[in-house]
Amino acid sequence: MKPTSDTRKPYGGSSRALIIALDVGTTFSGVSYALLEPGEVPKIHGVTRFPGQEHVAGNSKIPSVMYYDKHGRVMAAGAEADNASIISQAEDEEWIKTELFKLRLRPKSMKLKMNGMRLSPLPRHKTSVDVFGDFLAYLFRCTKSFIIDTHANGQTLWHHVETSIEFVLSHPNGWEGAQQTKMRRAAVYGGLIPDTDEGRARIRFVTEGEASLHACVQSGLAADNPSRHGFLVADAGGGTLDISSYAVRGTNPLVIEEVAPPDCIFAGSVFVSRRAREFLEEKLKGSKYGSSDSIDHITKRFDETTKRLFRDKKDLQFVPFGSPLDKDSQVGIRGGQLKLDGAEVAAFFEPSIQAAIASIKAQVDASQGMIKSVWLVGGFAASPWLFTQLQERLAPLKITVSRPDCQTSKAVADGAIGFYCDHHVSARMSKYMYGVEYLREYDPNDSEHQSRKDRLCELPSGPRLLPDAFDCILARCVKVKESTVFSRKYCTELTNLSTLSVFEVEIWCYRGGDTIPQWILRHAEDYSTLCVVRADLSLLSGSAEPKQGKNGKTYWTIVFSVEIHFGLTEFKARIKWNDNVSDFRVFFSYMC
Repeated sequence: MKPTSDTRKPYGGSSRALIIALDVGTTFSGVSYALLEPGEVPKIHGVTRFPGQEHVAGNSKIPSVMYYDKHGRVMAAGAEADNASIISQAEDEEWIKTELFKLRLRPKSMKLKMNGMRLSPLPRHKTSVDVFGDFLAYLFRCTKSFIIDTHANGQTLWHHVETSIEFVLSHPNGWEGAQQTKMRRAAVYGGLIPDTDEGRARIRFVTEGEASLHACVQSGLAADNPSRHGFLVADAGGGTLDISSYAVRGTNPLVIEEVAPPDCIFAGSVFVSRRAREFLEEKLKGSKYGSSDSIDHITKRFDETTKRLFRDKKDLQFVPFGSPLDKDSQVGIRGGQLKLDGAEVAAFFEPSIQAAIASIKAQVDASQGMIKSVWLVGGFAASPWLFTQLQERLAPLKITVSRPDCQTSKAVADGAIGFYCDHHVSARMSKYMYGVEYLREYDPNDSEHQSRKDRLCELPSGPRLLPDAFDCILARCVKVKESTVFSRKYCTELTNLSTLSVFEVEIWCYRGGDTIPQWILRHAEDYSTLCVVRADLSLLSGSAEPKQGKNGKTYWTIVFSVEIHFGLTEFKARIKWNDNVSDFRVFFSYMC
């Protein structure tokens, strides 16, 4: 099988278009794009020049860092924020350094074990969405400058496409509709799109796992994978490890399906650094190198050198951080280098490696043993120790571990463009259980019903009902084709037709396992509102027929269906009803 770039279809649109993929990572970020010309095969480009990196040719990643002044204005971002003069100015003028801001958008259901780590404070009058939007705006400006500077007639080209640019935003596997809504709001705040239905429709989402899959396919890795075997893509980034499992179902064209619900764990490289910092605080306590600033500097040097090169726990490790005059034999510092035992460094990695192995084994079990190979991508994938440890620990399961022959750190941005152009995944596995609340008829002989008796309500037509009953529309671990629509028909009784103008249905998510719950426990951690479907059904007031209720009160019965698309990278839901003339549909809006 040829790599995707050789089999990608020509662009079928009638006019030139620009697609930009923005990969905002926990620690590093990157951008890829494709200029779509009618009748031509799309080619993926990377933004390889950013402010502050002019001296480094072809560097496609910048730190996810920004400095704000006291008034909440962005003063420096990306590689510029690492510049010595900027750091000095930031100290003098008391700027606020903002990093790891992506972690603030995480779902409440994804618990972050801080182990003493604190997220940097948000700038004055800024929310996490605002900060994310500021960084998107920075990446967008850099991309605009790069395209204008590197393409023939760049200014004219940009002017032609700038009002119709489509964006692909990647996010961890564990993020859901609420996080996508926040990212879309951030794109509006950052000026990427206007705050209109048409503008919001120019944003698409893809999980980092699926983007990484497309990057691996572009490298030709799918060519060596027998269709009867499954494979796993492990995107090891700065904050999260995103695990996705697939199998090839067709080769011409290439068709791929998920074979297990994707996973997302906080086991990225930043946590290795945080564990190292915690260790250094204790080791250097009492020495002249034990100040917070010194430990910050030594940890940064560990990040840049030792962590990236570490490959054998039997060898002594050294962190070069100072001048030849720096010396403190009591804590292992000589000639400006801190000496560490290899086993100590291995311990910094161990929790992340154990979490990765546990997640991969769970995927193997969920796929019923289909998975025979792991493709490791992402910035953390470059670690020799992580790579060899995964190889050694998965060998007893007869699972091979490979890294694609490309820049693993830019896999997500490139793969997001591949997702837009090629769209190989045709079916996905449901991660959780989804459903809606309904009213269950009261059974006085049921003890559970009796315990909820204080919440009884009575419909105008007479039945006594209990709220918060859970109706499962989609169970967990079910394969869902992109074209599949899940539908349920419901009815409600109204005594006032004016309420039709604000008709709402909540879509609930249950994370507690495979057994369908009887009731929605609104304040339990396993339950959350995925989205709210809103519709104006006032058009039905003219065709709804009045009825006489039990107590002589007039009421109307409204029948409607809830339709949900689960097989896409972005969840979609709608209400469908019939007014005896035609069908009407309305798309969801997320509750954040």
